[in-house]
Amino acid sequence: MLDVNKREQISIQIIRVLKVRFTKFPEDAEANRNAPFHESFLKAFSEKLKKGVTDIPYFISLSSWLHGLNTTLGQSFFENTAHILSSGQKRSFKGQKISKKQKQVISNIITDLKNSARKPDVTAENKLLFGGFEGDNELVDAFDFQADNIIIDESKGFVEAIELKSVRPNSGEMRGEKQKILNGKAVLKKLYPGKEIRFFIGFPFDPLNEEPTGYDKVRFKSHLIEMDKFFANDEILIADELWDRLSESSGTMKEILGLINAVSTKYFNANFDFVNDPENIFVDRERYNSILDEWNLKRDAWIVRNFSRIEKNLEESKYRRIFSRKLFKERSLGNSDNYSVEYDYERYMAIKALFV
Repeated sequence: MLDVNKREQISIQIIRVLKVRFTKFPEDAEANRNAPFHESFLKAFSEKLKKGVTDIPYFISLSSWLHGLNTTLGQSFFENTAHILSSGQKRSFKGQKISKKQKQVISNIITDLKNSARKPDVTAENKLLFGGFEGDNELVDAFDFQADNIIIDESKGFVEAIELKSVRPNSGEMRGEKQKILNGKAVLKKLYPGKEIRFFIGFPFDPLNEEPTGYDKVRFKSHLIEMDKFFANDEILIADELWDRLSESSGTMKEILGLINAVSTKYFNANFDFVNDPENIFVDRERYNSILDEWNLKRDAWIVRNFSRIEKNLEESKYRRIFSRKLFKERSLGNSDNYSVEYDYERYMAIKALFV
């Protein structure tokens, strides 16, 4: 089970995603009142759409919104959650060098895999990639790359990188991903020669599985073009397997979904507005604290439970100003496309100091 702090950090990410997506939700089709090409093409699907779609312009707007949600999950929520679970980070590697022979080894492996002259095998590939190049001074430029999540564990002596991917990657993308991972492993081995180097490709869930947290790796691989050709089973992490590896515990994906379900209810917007105004502690303290508990905002729930100890300090204007700040800082540059939400950690730390 995840510890209290990680549950809270993940819940904060959930709240941020939901609030931002609420501001962008299409209440009507005004933003797509003129989409002539879409509407013309969709006429061919009128029989299929009539079961659940009565307003084509609104359907187009909603489809755009769902695409935005997918992007937010892929580029923000999944990565941030991975960092929280593993205490890792996203990192770019630019201007690095590898040996000329290593670069040739990478090219040979990719060619052989492409031509089915060899099967993907992490152990065999690592032996070719890392074997006997330590003293090779003929260096060439490595490809710049970015690891979505990287952990450098000094005590256990390993470096582990994970490339997080959409469960429906573009056709033909697997060759490039394999090349990136081989190049990345060569770079990391040069930077950390005494450590075991691991590099995985990770998928947050299995869209083909009936169970939310389940996965069938063989079926999943066969569903993606050329994945069987380029990737071995033991360099792929899917669904619960991915999240459990990041957290080093079991049942992590189920726990993450539970955190989302606790926040993502039809009352979310009303609850957010209520709890984001600290003055509502004086209006309905029981409701205020209940929302904080449901949303795993343990820091602020602790403040509310111990509120009597600092209430007298709020008579001073500087403390009152701090207390009155919103829990979540909302920023907007005039339209929903530039709206953002961040938890105000500084506010919490300043209020906590009043208990000392």
